[in-house]
Amino acid sequence: MKKLLILIAGAAIFSGCSTVGNGPENSGTTFAKDALAPYVENGQLAGAANVFYKDGLQENACIGYADVAARRPITMDDVYMQCSQTKGFCGVTIAMLVEEGRISLDDPVSKYLPEFKELWVHESTTNGVKTLVKAQNELTVRMAMNHTGGFPFEICAKQGNLKGGGWSGGAPLRQTAAIAAACPLLFEPGTKVQYSNTGIDIGAAIVEVVTGQRWEDFLKERVLDPLGMKSTWFWPTDKQLETQMEMYDCVENAPAKYRLQNDMQQRPYNDDHVFPSAGAGLWTTANDQLRFYKMLMNLGMAENGVRILKEETVKELLAKSTRPKGLGGYSLGLSAPEEDTDDAWFGHGGAWGTNCMVNWHRKELKLWAVQLCGKPRPWDKARSEAEDKFFRYAIDNSGADAYTGRVK
Repeated sequence: MKKLLILIAGAAIFSGCSTVGNGPENSGTTFAKDALAPYVENGQLAGAANVFYKDGLQENACIGYADVAARRPITMDDVYMQCSQTKGFCGVTIAMLVEEGRISLDDPVSKYLPEFKELWVHESTTNGVKTLVKAQNELTVRMAMNHTGGFPFEICAKQGNLKGGGWSGGAPLRQTAAIAAACPLLFEPGTKVQYSNTGIDIGAAIVEVVTGQRWEDFLKERVLDPLGMKSTWFWPTDKQLETQMEMYDCVENAPAKYRLQNDMQQRPYNDDHVFPSAGAGLWTTANDQLRFYKMLMNLGMAENGVRILKEETVKELLAKSTRPKGLGGYSLGLSAPEEDTDDAWFGHGGAWGTNCMVNWHRKELKLWAVQLCGKPRPWDKARSEAEDKFFRYAIDNSGADAYTGRVK
């Protein structure tokens, strides 16, 4: 039986792992596959799509299953919930408007959303009674987008919504912003860090006011469609969901356990209870994510030749931190370093384990697509070692005449 499982896993390893667009050169390596195979064979890892890329050389690995029970191999075109990776998409829309002179990051949020003119901060609670003080610092667009605004992870309307709890239910973006403005902040704006979907949703609400469009429509028109991201949207179709990556709980020293849904993102995934969330709401595929992150890696230029942002916009607003010194690295909806060096990576992860990071200096990318809840995740170390091997290999082969994926 064990030999049969190994054969099945081996057959699934490269299924559907084709690359989008003109395509970079296949590295011919199997570092990720070799590292992850033992965990697929013992059932701990249901399946994953992994991509390593360096300056025109790419290794794809689709290993295991999108649906273990159905023995459906995972592919680069299976839809999955990317959760907080959505934040980077909001960051790009904000960066576009800054580039066009329609927004300044240091503008007060109240310039666009008047309900934020007067804010209160929760100072203390004694015997169940909360003491609030008036906020002294002006809440800015920058603070809302880099998690220093003082907002909770989600507004109360989403936290308590049992049907479609979390980011999948609750309220439209403008209403989300209005509710956030009416609630006390956790701290004085700009002085601490609290990771927050709410702040990013406020950023999207600002985009709506400035453009006169719904944020999701602006995103589709200016980012998704130009990049050719046809499988990325807030409401996956029933047809797409037939090939979704199913969700699994990690189990220590035992096969992963199937999970119907997560409380923060409940089925059905595409009915009228689902509202777009800029903090966490986009469904996507590994191939579509590659389009987005390669655009960031190439400083605003997509592989299809479309320019989304200017080089300097990506370098200054997305690839390095917009926070005050000492508060950690984060830009506009993206994890980014405080200092932008040759070794600096920027990108984002998602709640179900997805992640994509890029280094624009060295033209490197690493993408990981899964749908996993909890821990342990013993394959992380093996994947990290595979990553190191790939980038060393790519450097050794840097003299090869390879497709770079860049437009000069």
